[in-house]
Amino acid sequence: MKQVVQNYKSGELAVLDVPVPGCKPGGVLVRTAYSLISTGTELMKVSEAGMSMLGKARSRPDQVAKVMQSVATNGVPATYRKVMGKLDSYTPLGYSLCGVVEQVGAGIEDVKVGDLVACAGNEHALHAELNWVPKNLYTPLPDGLAPRHAAFGTVGSIAMQGVRQGEPQLGEVALVIGLGLIGQLVAQLLTASGVRVVGADPDPARCELAERLGAAACGDPASPAVESAVAELTGGHGVDQVYLAAGGGTNQPVELAARLSRDRGRVVDIGKCRLDLPWNAYYEKELDVRFSRSYGPGRYDPEYELDGRDYPIGYVRWTERRNLACFLDLLARGRVDVEPLVSHVAAFDDAVETYQRLKDGDLKAVAVLFRYPEQAVEAEAPEVAVPPVNVKRNPARAVRTPVRLAFVGAGNYATSMLLPHLTGRDGVELSTVVTTTALSAANAKRKFGFAEATTDLDAVLGDKSIDAVFVVTRHSSHAELTRKALLAGKSVFVEKPLALTEDELAGVLAAVEESGNDRLQVGFNRRFAPLLQEARKRFGARTGPASLRYLVNAGRLQHGSWYLQQGTEGSRFAGEGGHFIDTASWLLDADPVSVYAVASSGNEDLQVVLRYLDASTATLSYVTTGASGFPKETLDLVADGKVLRLDDFVRASVYGQKKWVSSRLPKARDKGQNAELASFIKAVRTGGPMPVPLESLVATTAATLAVQASLAGGVPVTLARA
Repeated sequence: MKQVVQNYKSGELAVLDVPVPGCKPGGVLVRTAYSLISTGTELMKVSEAGMSMLGKARSRPDQVAKVMQSVATNGVPATYRKVMGKLDSYTPLGYSLCGVVEQVGAGIEDVKVGDLVACAGNEHALHAELNWVPKNLYTPLPDGLAPRHAAFGTVGSIAMQGVRQGEPQLGEVALVIGLGLIGQLVAQLLTASGVRVVGADPDPARCELAERLGAAACGDPASPAVESAVAELTGGHGVDQVYLAAGGGTNQPVELAARLSRDRGRVVDIGKCRLDLPWNAYYEKELDVRFSRSYGPGRYDPEYELDGRDYPIGYVRWTERRNLACFLDLLARGRVDVEPLVSHVAAFDDAVETYQRLKDGDLKAVAVLFRYPEQAVEAEAPEVAVPPVNVKRNPARAVRTPVRLAFVGAGNYATSMLLPHLTGRDGVELSTVVTTTALSAANAKRKFGFAEATTDLDAVLGDKSIDAVFVVTRHSSHAELTRKALLAGKSVFVEKPLALTEDELAGVLAAVEESGNDRLQVGFNRRFAPLLQEARKRFGARTGPASLRYLVNAGRLQHGSWYLQQGTEGSRFAGEGGHFIDTASWLLDADPVSVYAVASSGNEDLQVVLRYLDASTATLSYVTTGASGFPKETLDLVADGKVLRLDDFVRASVYGQKKWVSSRLPKARDKGQNAELASFIKAVRTGGPMPVPLESLVATTAATLAVQASLAGGVPVTLARA
């Protein structure tokens, strides 16, 4: 088998062929699927190995002390031979991985061959194709957790142990100094615990990433921004806890901790930073300085780690293994998101080159994964189900005029993009607006002329005079509100996305089947845009496969946007991407059969490839790092010697035997909302078919969900139809 090793004397890195470890009793043999490079701890070891002997001595004074003791005991010649022999040997790298159990040792009953496990330990979870891992250093994966995410288990446990040492309480404010891999995870864990987080790091990209994942504010520790944020969040009292997750030789983190802590605050050292405590500052505030020892209780105890002797839960609630299992559970439930931290995934065979690029600074990364060639876990292509539409449709009847509408939600999109097209429209009555707060309902009633305003959703769903319900709330509530409205017999217009999970999508279709009510429309408005409709007509029918390219220059979100709350509201693409998948599928007149997605650092810029049954492909480039002055949406469709071009709903052209170019629109871009609403109202009023078939809405939603599944697995995802 192959393993990554380093010679500490010469600094040489290599991928060696070494014997396969035996499967001893009390543990399991694991074939690695993904292993994680700790860009802090491991790069420090790699950098130290490249130093001169004097540099090595200066960086490890603890080891120098041991050498001096050996000299005093054994003499210089013997000590020299011992030290040189140890330095001039290969040592392993790595301590966090996920893999498949290949063999089970005697005494192990909690896993079997073929199970996925996350593994920890700098002697047992190495960058190697196979590892023997003792019982207390592995834990089975929860259902649905991607192996590449589970590879973060060890570093997640380190961050979790640090947070436990800080004893955070609901409503407190914490400062995290250093927003590398551990700092990012600490910030997320604190946020999940109800603590508001301020981050400090000189790297603006890391600050932006932490804010996107839930931190209240982040900035350069040398700038006044961090101090101002702390003062604002704490009323000038200072933070309750400080987590030192920074490395390096500067004493700035320790000094910053003292300056921004409240009286009797807690300072937790997680990283390996300089700790020259300024005595007066720490004494005057009576600061409580604590250390976090790696993964948790059990670390460095051979009876726990090697012999498998657990600590009684009544005395030690959170051990190494329990911390590992807890972190995996948080990942599986979406409380912590590690995908945005993945800066790079490298083939295991490229390990030496990857380390060198990290060391030289060519590869800027928060977290890097090694992907191994023989992954039993990914032998079968993953699938996302496209549920069948099974419904005995109740006859749709025409309704009296006017059509009476209720709005659930009256946020920015509803008030700017939908309600202006409905206010004053002939044959439409804005009956009731439902919001979670009384004042927002009253504002919507006054502004758009609703007859009633309420916070009682059940009363609206029970009102037989209401013909259609618009669901325009946050993404996490769409599926459940849609389900309730369908069961109440209403026609439903729900803004995208229809669902954030496969279970939510199945729940909506179960409501359709139970009620016989399939009167559903999702707000995919671009297919209704007049300019795109005309361009499609001019392009005409096609006979051969098509190639479609769709560039979405989405831009940055403002700080504080609820779109950034990925733990509850899904990723940004999950919320918006259905628009572009629906447009592509409508232009190609088909539903996709597979999805492959790759992401850049931070999982913001995506490349999504959709494949269709007739060999057509659509490539969606969803980017946030482009120039704000460049058009948001540009699209090209190529087939049969023809090209359709759309420029941000301002201009369109078709090149073929004849050339057609639209005139520049004199008014604002029309992305189809008005025509979409007109079609929906007509369908409700006449009892005719919905503007978009339900099967198409389901297929687009499943394809959007498959993007996240593909990102998690790193492979194409098949859209499986029953």
